[in-house]
Amino acid sequence: MGCNCLAWNQADVILWLTPIVLAGWVFAFGACVGSLLNVLVYRLPLGLDVVSPTSRCPSCETKLTWRENIPIFGWLMLRGRCRFCHSSISSEYPIVESFTALLWVAVWVVLYADNGRFLGIPVDVLRPEWASSGFRHTWPMFLAVLGLFSCLIAVTLIDARTFHIPMSLVIVPVILGLACHAGWAAFHGPLHPAPRGWEWSLPTPGVHGWQWVGMAVGGAAGLAISGALLRFGVIRRSFADYEQWLESHQKTPEAAPGEVAAGEQVGDSPEMWVQYPHARREMIRELVFLGPCIGLAMLGAALALRLAGPWTPDMLTGEMLPAADVPHWLSVLCGVLLGYLIGGGLVWAMRIFGSLAFGKEALGLGDVHLMAAVGACLGWIDATLGFFGAAFVGMVWAIVGKVASGKLQRHMPFGPYLAIATVLVWFTKPWIEQLINAVAKVSPQINLP
Repeated sequence: MGCNCLAWNQADVILWLTPIVLAGWVFAFGACVGSLLNVLVYRLPLGLDVVSPTSRCPSCETKLTWRENIPIFGWLMLRGRCRFCHSSISSEYPIVESFTALLWVAVWVVLYADNGRFLGIPVDVLRPEWASSGFRHTWPMFLAVLGLFSCLIAVTLIDARTFHIPMSLVIVPVILGLACHAGWAAFHGPLHPAPRGWEWSLPTPGVHGWQWVGMAVGGAAGLAISGALLRFGVIRRSFADYEQWLESHQKTPEAAPGEVAAGEQVGDSPEMWVQYPHARREMIRELVFLGPCIGLAMLGAALALRLAGPWTPDMLTGEMLPAADVPHWLSVLCGVLLGYLIGGGLVWAMRIFGSLAFGKEALGLGDVHLMAAVGACLGWIDATLGFFGAAFVGMVWAIVGKVASGKLQRHMPFGPYLAIATVLVWFTKPWIEQLINAVAKVSPQINLP
């Protein structure tokens, strides 16, 4: 009897420790990625190589050993000071590493915690339907989410400081989205069990959505053509003369008080961006750039509908069916492309219409690329919700800034709001779905993947 009780207790302890050990592994990997993010946040704005030279103390330039480079614990063991010159080391390093690691663990717990509970805490209410297929069948989607969120952390820190989003940080999630979604769909096939109402972890055209397939392929081809035209100088890049205009509007010692005068460098700041007088002209150039994308998207949709025919009505439902279904891999690929096009296109439309209306640059192109990357990894629904949710995040920041003091009162670019809203939307989407269903008074069977 005693042996059986001891064996039961040991098994119970093992079952209790297993999720903690797994979460610890995820935490460790996340902390390592956070250490990489610290490198990117420091070096990318300065135009430095992110690989070499190896990590060094910024004060004494001494090469750091592996002990100093241990994420989180390295800073704690050094007590926040360089081992060689004893200069202070910013606490931002362990904070970024810890936050990244905790965010990774949170994603893992929401998606894969056994029986929807972690240490007795229910998390199944936040779990998306596609995660029910298990880690074995969905790990590429897990990597896409983690890769996107990691890039969003770096984007938030860099954009908040420099009002600039490095292209490398928004290209990586797009590549991840294509590889993890389209690549896994081609290799693995449909998810089993399939998400309720959807065939993948992001919205796709579906087996009969040839119109959306044509629109996605045509739109992507149009962007590629516009990029080539821009590359070879056939069309001109927008705001190409901004640097020249900025140089001509530096302060002069002879200027009257309050005037801009030569000799005193103003810099590339938001205060100068809004003074640029040709924003409406530049939006016309961006519309020209988008012309092939819009035109080929419409043409592709029409051609796809025609080529998928003849369309015949279903005997039971009356729905018009094509002669052949959309291949699964193509449907998922076009889901990624639609997320990229709609996510970026929504922000671009607001940028163009806002700039035309007010005569000042409304949103940056970095924000366009950022939400396009979100759409490529999470789909167009998340990108759309994240964009509109960013306005509420900005409102909260403004209220907190009024109440608080110091750095919280400084002007913030829109990129960090977009990044924060995207993460919040991903975690709270089931609640957002319930809210939408309640407001719209529609069936609760609607599901946002």
